[in-house]
Amino acid sequence: MSTSRTGGSLYTSINNRIATIEFGHPASNSFTAELLERLTKTLNELSINNAVSIIVLKSEGEKAFCAGASFNELMEVSNLSEGKIFFSGFANVINAMRNCSKVIVGRVHGKAVGGGVGIAAACDYVFASEKASVKLSELSIGIAPLVIAPAVAHRIGKAALGELSLAPTEWKNAYWAKEKGLFAKVFENTTDLDKELDFYTNQLAQYNPEALEAWKKVLWEGTDHWDKLLTERAAITGELVLSNATKQALRKFKK
Repeated sequence: MSTSRTGGSLYTSINNRIATIEFGHPASNSFTAELLERLTKTLNELSINNAVSIIVLKSEGEKAFCAGASFNELMEVSNLSEGKIFFSGFANVINAMRNCSKVIVGRVHGKAVGGGVGIAAACDYVFASEKASVKLSELSIGIAPLVIAPAVAHRIGKAALGELSLAPTEWKNAYWAKEKGLFAKVFENTTDLDKELDFYTNQLAQYNPEALEAWKKVLWEGTDHWDKLLTERAAITGELVLSNATKQALRKFKK
């Protein structure tokens, strides 16, 4: 199954009970509202697919894993409704990942920024390369990582979230991310990464799917309120993006 449009591309394949989702966009694999919507729909469909035990989430190319929200679409937000709808896209994806009955294994081959860090944090297990540095740049452009913060804090804790978010221009390397719990394993290159990822997922896919589903629910205990929380956070972020300070920061950043 594959779809490729101006808003980005999304490809899904299923083999040996492993569903692989690959997303992409010419702008460093950033997410448009359309691509977020399609990813949410795909995750929900795979969650009820009895032919699937494991989901691998990856992105295209050899450079960035994900640059977060589409910069062009951020610049185009002109009212509160548009802002809430756009940031609700990330809320919907994170909640779909959290509620998905299948274990989601992330493949982070390159840099992750903002929402890209949130997507990685919402995976249940992450393989990364040494090039997978992370950064939460939101404060530097006048907003805050409100929507993704619960997922990131769930994965690495509030202290590490503060360290990452309050240094919005500073990259943290892949080994920092592993030490904090964002990544499970880090490899020197993508060849080694993919070899181990293939071995791991094929082994995991052989386990009792009912046991995997039951255990995933335990791993995400205490997050049932996120359906409401992340939507509320999306509305706040949508309001922040309309502020004069943010508009000026975005224009400066674009230049």
